[in-house]
Amino acid sequence: MPETRPADTRLCRDCDGFPTVAITTGRTSTDGSRHTATVACRTCDGTGTVHPAHARQVSRV
Repeated sequence: MPETRPADTRLCRDCDGFPTVAITTGRTSTDGSRHTATVACRTCDGTGTVHPAHARQVSRV
């Protein structure tokens, strides 16, 4: 599969480029489907990439 993002874009170190996930709550509805909660990465705000200025700031901590 070809790479679609620019080479200078850095992936988020916390989510590794997968910024949004669906987590099952353990409950099921009457039709048998599961209840899920969609959660976005707090570090990159759901973008999957890190702005270069933010990356420098995080690396200092």
